[in-house]
Amino acid sequence: MRLNPAKVAPEAAPGREAGQEPGSEAQGPEAGPGPDSESRPQPAAGPGSELFPAAEPEPQPLSASGPGQEPELGWAAGQRAGAPPESQPLPASESENGVSERPRCHTDCLEAPLSRAFRRLGWEVGSHPWIFLLLPMVLTAVLGTGLIHLPKEEEEDLEEQYTPIGSPAKAERRFVQGHFTANDSNLFSISRKSTEVNYASILVVSNTNSLLEQETLSEISEVDDAVQALSVTQGNGTQILYNEVCSKNQGYCVPSNPLLFAWKTNNVLNLKNITFPIYSLAGQVVYLANILGGTVLGESMGLSQLLLEAKAMRLQYYLKTGEGEDSERSKAWLIHFLNQVGNLEKSLALKKIQVVYFTSLSRQLEFEATSMTVIPLFHLAYLLIILFAVTSCYRCDCIRNKMWVAAFGVISAALAVVSSFGLMLYIGVPFVIIVANSPFLILGVGVDDMFIMISAWQKTNLMDSIRERMSNVYSKVAVSITITTITNILAFYTGIMTSFRSVQYFCIYTGTTLLFCYFYNITCFGAFMALDGKREVVCLRWLKKPETPDQKCSSLKKPCCLPCNSLRDKHKADIHPMNLFFRDYFGPFLTSTESKFFVVLIYILYIISSIYGCFQVQEGLDLRNLASDDSYITPYFNVEEEHFSSYGPRVMVIVTEALDYWDGDARQKLEKCLVDFENSDYVDKNLTEFWLRGYVKYMENHHHDVNDKITFLKNIPNFVIDSPLFMYDINITSSQEIICSRAFIQTMGVSSSTNKKLMLLQFRDVAEKCEIPLMVYNQAFIYFDQYSAILENTVRNVIVASTAMFIVSLLLIPHPLCSLWVTFAIASVIVGVTGFMAFWNVNLDSISMINLVICIGFSFDFSAHISYAFVSSSKPSVNQKTIEALYLLGYPVLQSAISTIIGVCVLSAAKAYIFRTFFKIMFLVMVFGVAHGLIFIPVFLTFF
Repeated sequence: MRLNPAKVAPEAAPGREAGQEPGSEAQGPEAGPGPDSESRPQPAAGPGSELFPAAEPEPQPLSASGPGQEPELGWAAGQRAGAPPESQPLPASESENGVSERPRCHTDCLEAPLSRAFRRLGWEVGSHPWIFLLLPMVLTAVLGTGLIHLPKEEEEDLEEQYTPIGSPAKAERRFVQGHFTANDSNLFSISRKSTEVNYASILVVSNTNSLLEQETLSEISEVDDAVQALSVTQGNGTQILYNEVCSKNQGYCVPSNPLLFAWKTNNVLNLKNITFPIYSLAGQVVYLANILGGTVLGESMGLSQLLLEAKAMRLQYYLKTGEGEDSERSKAWLIHFLNQVGNLEKSLALKKIQVVYFTSLSRQLEFEATSMTVIPLFHLAYLLIILFAVTSCYRCDCIRNKMWVAAFGVISAALAVVSSFGLMLYIGVPFVIIVANSPFLILGVGVDDMFIMISAWQKTNLMDSIRERMSNVYSKVAVSITITTITNILAFYTGIMTSFRSVQYFCIYTGTTLLFCYFYNITCFGAFMALDGKREVVCLRWLKKPETPDQKCSSLKKPCCLPCNSLRDKHKADIHPMNLFFRDYFGPFLTSTESKFFVVLIYILYIISSIYGCFQVQEGLDLRNLASDDSYITPYFNVEEEHFSSYGPRVMVIVTEALDYWDGDARQKLEKCLVDFENSDYVDKNLTEFWLRGYVKYMENHHHDVNDKITFLKNIPNFVIDSPLFMYDINITSSQEIICSRAFIQTMGVSSSTNKKLMLLQFRDVAEKCEIPLMVYNQAFIYFDQYSAILENTVRNVIVASTAMFIVSLLLIPHPLCSLWVTFAIASVIVGVTGFMAFWNVNLDSISMINLVICIGFSFDFSAHISYAFVSSSKPSVNQKTIEALYLLGYPVLQSAISTIIGVCVLSAAKAYIFRTFFKIMFLVMVFGVAHGLIFIPVFLTFF
């Protein structure tokens, strides 16, 4: 966040020889070699160009400085803005005052060299503007060719970008893939899959209380038959039928729903005797958990209860998955399914049921589609920023009017985006969809340097040469735009430490773009401003003020200088009305006793509400939010959450090392650990599936010694013939050693992100405490890991970024009190933004984490400017110090916040959560940042 410097009254320009034209260049050796020449004094610059007022000798009262005059304060302690070089003696009026100087912390070691370097740069830019204008444009043209590497049809790996790097679940998945096999073509079992498979899913919701009626099941059966009848005709004329790509169990496609399959096989099936969640069908156990939803249960019947009603049913169509042609054919069928499923609803004229649908491809396809929804908003954002910039810099006379300069400042920010993005794509930094947020942010933030430079230019002396004016402008804004650039870039680059790749890439792109903004502002934009300065000289020569008061402007000049007396006089103050508002109205009102009491009360309510909200915020990225609001997957997840939230995924409990399963003590220890899992509130103990329990019963039923190693191992092949799926749960080597095996537990009550996180942590804790080496895994754990990682990453990034801001504040504005207030404001704004996220339905996820890191940089800017202006003020009372700080910086703080909000406000109209969330949090950051900078901190400073 860069702040437009306050507009305070300029000092009188140094005298010139009579007859010298304004803006003319000095000729001969008197012109000097450049801004560092000490052979001639530098003209005093206009006031107020620096953001941080300096600690300086006590000034004379304002009344002594003449009418319309205001003291100008620079950044460096003890140094006036635009002061002459060190070798130049102070003006007599100051040196003779004999005012004692109060001890202050000095930053000359950093500020003075930087200011001198910028003075030289400003001189060069003013001397050769066309070079500094064209070279950045050539650089942009060269780097911009990197945009050809923007991904077009390449899929963005959601797991890679939005799940933690090196998460435990990814290591667990590698273990499962390396030790257990599966067979989609003969014995398919979804709970035994280590990765997500290709599938289509339909959720059927009954229009009546229950779908366990003949008429309703008939309609569901029609839907099922229509889906299985879908076929795809490929380009070569061959067809892809469902039964060719479906996953199979003993040679037949896996039924979409076992209960529906049983009803279709036997239409006289007694629907009144169905039990839930375990149903015995033709001697086989069928698990109905997650198959039926919205259930109403009756009396207990063994391990289950009588099923009275079921509101919803899931139809799941599993397809072949893996590498090669089978997977591609499956995906082709899924795309055809998505294109046709909407027509099925109409053609079947469903009356009893409603259907929603989803596929394994839907999340990826819908996520990619969201990027297209934001493209039209780019044009609107640029238009709004240009209008704001032009309006802010418009003046009624052609000398002070900087509307074209302001418009070019927005173009300069756009050039920075093109250059940065092109460079990043050239060197191979992946472009992920959330990077599309970056240009909106850059628009709002990148133009702030422009406002600073324009304001500093308007306070220079019209009688100076272009080189002198540019030199003065650059020396004044050097530290101001540098420190704000450093803090914002640091805030973004600390985001590279996170374990989410999408956040890393966003921070790399945005931080680098801010660096290009800084570079282009001090070169390209400065050169354009110098060229506009030459236009000022031409206009000033043509539009000389009338010699006498009663002389009228010519009709030709009126359109250029209306109102006629608005042409700037170098001897008059140029005070913006908003600065006067903060000095004469807002400041005195805020420092009254009644206002202070009210502000403290408001802050107490704010911090209490924020802390409460922090405990309510949900963690993790809801995968439905990756799609646009009008996507078909939103109602699917809504129905699933409403009717199928009772049961969660089936979790593998894996014995990771070789174990003597025939040893009674080993079996007892393993059983104890499994019972510990079953005693969890997140587990339905009646739905546990473990080969060893079944095998022990099998051995006992056949009167075999289960404790004998040879007998134990010899009978396993016969056991898996009766229970073929168990063969995929036991890993036996050729040397007859069981190196690992697994059980399955059924989770329940884990619909919320908090419960998912607690369940995962509890399971891993139980596994770690077990005497037998255990591991828990489900493919959903890949995404569940974000719930535990997101908070850790956010806290770490906030601490690192805040520490960096604190160090920067000590180096460049080393006043201990100021640094403390900066730290306080950063913490307060972060707590406020995090708390109010919960009230605005924003989760703490990888997307909002980006904004919290950004929040640190912006909070620093607001708080540092105001607090340092206060502690550096020479006013005698704390109230007067506060009023002066608001006078100097109130309008710049407000202006910079508005420019940033305008840059991102168009995202509020986006249909996608990831873009709308960016707007919400940036809005909170700006509002709370401005509230701290203009209200809370000024009041709190008066108490100390």
